[in-house]
Amino acid sequence: MPEKHVHENLFVRGLHLVDRFFHPNYAGLVVATMFFGLSLTPSLLPRDWFFQGLISGINATIGYGIGCALAWAWRKWAAPRITLPEQVSQAWDRRPSWTLVAVRGAIVVACLVFAVLMSIQSSKWQRQITDLMGMEPVSDAGYPRTVLLGAVVVGLLIWISRLVVRLVRWVTRGLNQWVRIPTAIAKPLGVLVVVVVAAMLFNGVLAKGFFAVANSAFSARNSHTSPNAVQPTLPERSGSPDSLAKWDTLGSEGRWFVANAPTALAIGQVTGKPAREPIRVYAGLESGDGVEAQTDVAIAELERTKAFEREVLVVISTTGTGWVDTTSAMAIELMYGGDTALVATQYSYLPSALSFLSDRDKSMTMGRTLFDKVYDRWSALPEDARPKLLVYGESLGSQGSEGAFSGLADIRNRTDGVLWVGPPNSNRLWSEFVARRDPGSEEITPIYADGMSVRFAASADQLSKPTPNWNEPRIVYLQHASDPVVWWSPDLLFGRPDWLTEKRGPDVSPAMSWYPIVTFWQVAADLPRAQTVSDGHGHNYGNLVPDAWAAVSQPPDYTPGLAERIKNFLFEAAATERQLK
Repeated sequence: MPEKHVHENLFVRGLHLVDRFFHPNYAGLVVATMFFGLSLTPSLLPRDWFFQGLISGINATIGYGIGCALAWAWRKWAAPRITLPEQVSQAWDRRPSWTLVAVRGAIVVACLVFAVLMSIQSSKWQRQITDLMGMEPVSDAGYPRTVLLGAVVVGLLIWISRLVVRLVRWVTRGLNQWVRIPTAIAKPLGVLVVVVVAAMLFNGVLAKGFFAVANSAFSARNSHTSPNAVQPTLPERSGSPDSLAKWDTLGSEGRWFVANAPTALAIGQVTGKPAREPIRVYAGLESGDGVEAQTDVAIAELERTKAFEREVLVVISTTGTGWVDTTSAMAIELMYGGDTALVATQYSYLPSALSFLSDRDKSMTMGRTLFDKVYDRWSALPEDARPKLLVYGESLGSQGSEGAFSGLADIRNRTDGVLWVGPPNSNRLWSEFVARRDPGSEEITPIYADGMSVRFAASADQLSKPTPNWNEPRIVYLQHASDPVVWWSPDLLFGRPDWLTEKRGPDVSPAMSWYPIVTFWQVAADLPRAQTVSDGHGHNYGNLVPDAWAAVSQPPDYTPGLAERIKNFLFEAAATERQLK
């Protein structure tokens, strides 16, 4: 046999071997590569190669499934209805044996080259995002690994899907052979059986088991006490010897909250005036048996500490683990010279991401119950003897806090001001305000009813827009254009949001676009990294909170000089907390 034919046969055998081993669907491969490339386009936050590889692999797998479905539809309905000219059919029949395999090989190479080129371009986009956020650029060295990791994820997910297909076939055969159901009926019935069983497992047994294990694991973490969280001795703190909420019942975040309040001395050094010891009340999950008992303990603590005699009383809804942002708490205490009382309760052991999936109703129940009880006690006081009643919540805490109110009129009737920071896109009131924003205002910084009562801001100057004068009580939402907590929504799967049709925010890449399915997973991958970016971006609002509190409820002696001193103190306190906690 001529050497040329030997080489040709070896080439064909090699391509056949690769094709037989991987057994790809080539239409699926092409669509998967398109989805992979689109997933490398910019999202809200910079991503390292590992996160990018995971999200690109998930998107590519979805694309592969869509491509397979399109190929099946083509074979099922389109191809049988197409008749090729006889000459074309004859030419196709006389083609060399290696032609089809070579075309498939060329498709694989083209897809690989496209993926590599897109990963190179992606690293440039990532540098653009870090520049917008004033961060160190993401290293280019790791980005070639994105393609490899993405391929591994795709391979693993396709392998799992093929196992599911085999399971469907096994069920179908069983229905056909054992139950004597005709094949035409057994096939869709087999799919239905597998889908129903899987749904029951994931929504029932597996979900309950997962959250039970997670709850157990995080409850152990809840028992941990930072060595820098020392039991307070001042009677103005929960967890002190005089407290009705015992130190060991407050949980990890609760103990940190009451142990690290600024002292009257520290506040006085910032304000230049005598200060009072701020009151911090906290009830953990173990402080009472259930929501009613917990909130009763919190009210009793407010009574014990004479919180209703202070100038300001702030009702705080915590995040999943019971966390309260230190900067937000200290800011209001410093502004009012310590003449404040802050009250918070824990509703879950789980971090916010897991609480969002399992404990959302708990957060709103706790937020509503706590506020209602505080309001009932507060409203029983003579009007001239009441403290200012303010409401605060960050992230999932804002959702729990919103749960206390039916609408804007209810907020205005029962509070003296509200600050909600980084609200999740699923917040009911937030969604209503944004949907009803004034014509011409953008979704990232909407204007509602001329900004007379409700305002949205990503920077201090936006708090005074559209006019410096507005009504009291005031409601402020802080939201960055780059915060995935605010913008992630299931609607991203198939609907282009307004914030991606409008001009991009100042810290969002102009190259970010919306793609069906892909953008949903891109923004979902941004969620766990929402607080890993620099301050003033993503889900980090610390440097904006003092300005927001001043917009909601500014004390009469608040000056630009005092504001600057407070910000400096908070900056140093936040840096210290990161080192100690």
